[in-house]
Amino acid sequence: MAAHLHDSVLQTLALIQKSSGDAATVSRLARAQERDLRSWLYAGEAIDDRSVASALRGAAAEVEDSHGISVDVVAVGDCPNHETLRPIVAAAREAMTNAAKHAGTGRVDVYAEIDDASVSVFVRDRGAGFDPDAVPEDRLGVRHSIMDRMTRHGGSAEVRSAPGEGTEIRLRLPRPEPTKENS
Repeated sequence: MAAHLHDSVLQTLALIQKSSGDAATVSRLARAQERDLRSWLYAGEAIDDRSVASALRGAAAEVEDSHGISVDVVAVGDCPNHETLRPIVAAAREAMTNAAKHAGTGRVDVYAEIDDASVSVFVRDRGAGFDPDAVPEDRLGVRHSIMDRMTRHGGSAEVRSAPGEGTEIRLRLPRPEPTKENS
């Protein structure tokens, strides 16, 4: 434990001291260290691709690191990240990225419900919002990377947003029928 604390926490604290004048860098370093510690202390906080919840946490970590915002993930239930469920993680990552780029807020919330029948993910920000009907046809992010992706894989996606009211992306994908290969 002492070696891990030295190699991660103490080194991060030293970097934070050196960057004390840069609030964004300090915040990014602190969030990354918090993720690392949680992953190390609690197996349920992993950020790898083994399960849907851990893959969502991993996507959130990437968005946090790339865009300097806070992404909080809460998952109720979990399951192996079967190939047929990867599209919902990819669509959720795109929704998180869009919120980071366009919402104008420093926080995105992700809530996942994973049960025997399906995976549902809600990505919400309380930022600028937008009129989904006013998005030009040549803007493909929401339309292609979220909506069409979910439809192609047998799921659904819904965008709820309005100017000044934030945005919520609702994703749902049925889970595959259990077989010897994916159970």
